[in-house]
Amino acid sequence: MKKKLAIFLFVIVALGLRALPARAQTGTVKGVCKDAQGAPIADGIVVWVNQDNGQKYTLKTGKHGDYFSLGITPGKYNITLYKDADDMKANKEMDHVNGFQVKIDENNLDFDVKKEQAEAAKGVGLTPEQLKQMQEAKAKQEKEVNTVKGLNQKLNDAKTAADAGDYDTAIADLNDANQVDPSRDLIWFKLGDYYRMSAAKQTDPAEKQKRLDSAVQSYQKAIDLKKGVTNDKDANATKNLAAYYNNLAEAYAKSNKVDDAVKTYALAAEADPSSAQQYYFNTGAVLTNAGKVDDAIAAFDKVIAADPTRADAYYWKGVNMIGKATLQGDKMVAPPGTAESFQKYLELQPTGTYADAAKQMLASIGGNVETSFGNKKKAAKK
Repeated sequence: MKKKLAIFLFVIVALGLRALPARAQTGTVKGVCKDAQGAPIADGIVVWVNQDNGQKYTLKTGKHGDYFSLGITPGKYNITLYKDADDMKANKEMDHVNGFQVKIDENNLDFDVKKEQAEAAKGVGLTPEQLKQMQEAKAKQEKEVNTVKGLNQKLNDAKTAADAGDYDTAIADLNDANQVDPSRDLIWFKLGDYYRMSAAKQTDPAEKQKRLDSAVQSYQKAIDLKKGVTNDKDANATKNLAAYYNNLAEAYAKSNKVDDAVKTYALAAEADPSSAQQYYFNTGAVLTNAGKVDDAIAAFDKVIAADPTRADAYYWKGVNMIGKATLQGDKMVAPPGTAESFQKYLELQPTGTYADAAKQMLASIGGNVETSFGNKKKAAKK
């Protein structure tokens, strides 16, 4: 009887044991998070992602930068620290750890951004190859800083000399700079400026042309270098390129290479459409000086279309139009629209630089000074 009872109890116990659910084996994770200044990161976000199954745990830090969680499934995790929820949404991480092994029991992972940055600067934890690469990058950066410092000094010395009218010294300084590093477009651009500006002081035509040719070569080198930069972080890159084209066009114009100047001004307008009206105006000025009246008028029409308030464009358009005037007996007859151009100039600038000249030209073609500038129609009396 006792034997049967013992067997019965064993069966009950066995059945009871089988009826109990298996308890999952998990671990806990905890740590403290500090920022680059060594201060605790309060309300930070620490995201744990299981490499095997993608399971994610999002933990928030307390006011002392601490975090803690129970019930973390063992496995390898990628952990990312964010300053706050907004940074997490923007994926702006402060630090991360990959392949951290979570075991059953307690797991500790601190984030100390300041300490890690200091160790990274010393190469702590890097392989020999990584350390070599870091040292080479640091040496390259230091060399770049010293090179830029030296080139800036040359630029400043050249400017000081040029401002004093000593263009030869300015040119020598920048040629020295190009010997140090010929890959800086700004150096070539300023060198072009000083060659062009020095040409005006030359009494020997051959020397003058030689300097203008040197200016053209320097500007072209600056343009080639600027265009060759595929990831230019300079917000004014296109404006600078347009300025290079503009000054190259001026050097062409002073060399009486009108067609080259016109083409180059067009490239400046294309590079920087926001300033196109200025480059169209410069084109009109070159064409006016070259006596190409119809082309000059067309250029000033482009200026007016881009900026209807630019008074001097109307004046110079009128000057070119009056150049096409004919004599009928003793009367000068100008093309239609000539008087309107001068009148528009006077409307915009009644006392401007060219006001007297505009009035004289109007008088020469029998036109009247008509302007509504500053005048308001009086209200009719009831």
